[in-house]
Amino acid sequence: MPTTEVIIESALARIGAGYVFPEKAVVVDAAIRGRLAAGAYEGLDGPALCAAVTAHLQEVCPDQHLRLLWTDEPQSLDPVDEDGGQAAFLALLRAENQGIRRVERLEGNIGLIEIGRIASATEGASAIGAAMQLVAHSSALVLDLRGCLGGLPEGAALWCSYFFPDDQVHLNDIYDRTSDTTRQFWTTGHLSGPRYLDRPVHILTSGITFSGGEDVSYTLQAQGRAVVVGETTRGGAHPTARYPVSEHVLVTVPVARSINTVTGGNWEGTGVLPDVRVPAEQALETALKALRTGL
Repeated sequence: MPTTEVIIESALARIGAGYVFPEKAVVVDAAIRGRLAAGAYEGLDGPALCAAVTAHLQEVCPDQHLRLLWTDEPQSLDPVDEDGGQAAFLALLRAENQGIRRVERLEGNIGLIEIGRIASATEGASAIGAAMQLVAHSSALVLDLRGCLGGLPEGAALWCSYFFPDDQVHLNDIYDRTSDTTRQFWTTGHLSGPRYLDRPVHILTSGITFSGGEDVSYTLQAQGRAVVVGETTRGGAHPTARYPVSEHVLVTVPVARSINTVTGGNWEGTGVLPDVRVPAEQALETALKALRTGL
């Protein structure tokens, strides 16, 4: 394993080159170098080093996507293999049924889809369409995102597309620092399953709902298309790349930021605020009661 100094230098170089807020990257660099010079990381093994550096990163810059991660599985350090962690994440999604944990029809003809991760808009399209087909004839729908740990912005836009009639809804934009470009996300014209229109949708959230799960919640809430029930989410709105800085250490660098077309902002740091605030474990019961009363 490389020395602590080499790992930190490599991580700081990645943050400096790619972090979406360059002025904050300068502050981060100075703070971590100061800790390093003071001996804060001496004698720490890999996992402990990652935890300590992450705590210090977020102390000076409270961005929950900005982290050092330990991985037991060795990572390739060959630049030609670098893809920002996309291949590994797509493999994880395949192993987890494209993030779809459960689809049910509940009493009162209410559909339920539990989503653990937000899949890609390409590989995940057929699975998402199949889930939506199974709830197509329900009278109301619950999207359970309480355990959703993140995912891809293209997939978040695809999920949202099912709740609008066409491809004419501008959902959000993402500004990318490395390319200095802004990409627009609109609803999709062609979907693998039926659209879910003119019926109520409730979204369940918790304090661990993160990133892509927050994207779906925030976007549908801002568009007035869903009621959010549960807890304030974690607050991570910055699309992120993962870079190996040693065989077992990754640095995650937020390289972009979301801009919602309705609010002009996003959920970074604040989380998605529920319309109906209840403990996460009570969210499903609360949503079902409201939906059954309204049907």
